Amino acid sequence: MIPSRRCYALLAVGGLSAALLDILINRQVSLNFLRVYNFSLLIATILDASQVKNGAVEVTRQEIGKLSVGRDNAIALQIKSGEQKAIAVAKQVRRTQRTQRVIAQIRDAYPPEFRVDRDTLEVNLPANSVTEETYIIYPDHRGEYTWGDLHVRQLGKLGLGWRDWRISAQQQVRVYPDLIGLKELAVRLAIENSGAMRQARRMGNGTEFAELREYRTGEDIRLINWKATARRDRPVVKVLEPEQEQTLFILLDRGRLMTAKVGGLKRFDYGLNATLSLAMAGLSRGDKVGVAVFDRDLTTWIPPERGNHHLSKLVERLTPIQPVLLEPDYLGAMTKVITQQTRRALVVVITDLVDVTASSELLSAMMRLTPRYLPFCVTLNDPLVAQIAHTPTDSTKDTYCRAVALDLLAQRQVAFAQLRQKGVLVLDAPCDRITSELVNRYLELKARNLL
Repeated sequence: MIPSRRCYALLAVGGLSAALLDILINRQVSLNFLRVYNFSLLIATILDASQVKNGAVEVTRQEIGKLSVGRDNAIALQIKSGEQKAIAVAKQVRRTQRTQRVIAQIRDAYPPEFRVDRDTLEVNLPANSVTEETYIIYPDHRGEYTWGDLHVRQLGKLGLGWRDWRISAQQQVRVYPDLIGLKELAVRLAIENSGAMRQARRMGNGTEFAELREYRTGEDIRLINWKATARRDRPVVKVLEPEQEQTLFILLDRGRLMTAKVGGLKRFDYGLNATLSLAMAGLSRGDKVGVAVFDRDLTTWIPPERGNHHLSKLVERLTPIQPVLLEPDYLGAMTKVITQQTRRALVVVITDLVDVTASSELLSAMMRLTPRYLPFCVTLNDPLVAQIAHTPTDSTKDTYCRAVALDLLAQRQVAFAQLRQKGVLVLDAPCDRITSELVNRYLELKARNLL
């Protein structure tokens, strides 16, 4: 039993009344009044809180599915107010139930390391009704976590005391990469896929033969099939489509630079989200997709496969992986790709670099992939560095910070220029935009048949 604010207010009123009696009559009358008043209030509060048990709310947490890291995830609680029992005639009971309201507070034992929009849910609902309350949780780490019991506190009908109890509701919940983003991307790709493929075939883009059809005014005469034209005695053109069953291989760095946090998430989490989104885009275009994760060694190797089932395998295999404070071995990772992946492929390396000197191994490793493969270096930059570099300064300290930021940006551009000179594709984007820009760049490469 926990006294409410009304109980404390009535307690204060009793004290003031006792003080007034002490002044007007005498102290003995005041003390006797105070004893009787406080005792009556205590009994009323205890009875009020104990009566809650007869009409206690029922709270159920709906099954928590897969949570997405770095996203707002909704957790739903179903709340049912119990029957309010009273000793009265039937009409009076029904009238009381129509007017009686249930006031309760609910706290869910979510993992304390995550942020929520509200830690206490306050409900005020009619008797014999059901409602649903949700709170938003923002997980910034992947892994498996425990949701504990539900803590419920309900106010008595007189508003004097709260009854506090616990509902057993422990549940193991796993936090995955950005599955919400994958669902959104899947819808986008499904809409674009048919239209993009029809457009590519209509324009004659691609390298694979699809069909023969009659020539239409304005089409490229180079696509005319002269043998079929001679047989049919009318112009016939070849319809080409983008080549299917190409290979996309993604190398994800989990080394030292990927442990840094940007905007509340580690760089590796942004890279992992981009990896899965790029894999989904590749699978939707009919490509084989493989993924490898490396630091000082090659820790994970998933051979290229086709089909939507392969995406589920990638999600399950990559979700438990965390970044480590080790320098990555780029040459070792590229050597593994060269020995294992004999067919030409688009090799995407998702990492970060600081300057030409510190990233010399990355530069030499990427150059080893040309011209046999199509290398693609993807780096995740910190928007804060660019903001500091382009913000005017007033103090000496800020000026030094800006100078360092400008130097870092300049050295990155030198490194990117060297990569481009050797035939390496480069994409440098802020962490929070890397996924969308990488997928768009891949779709552009497919549309242009650069692979």
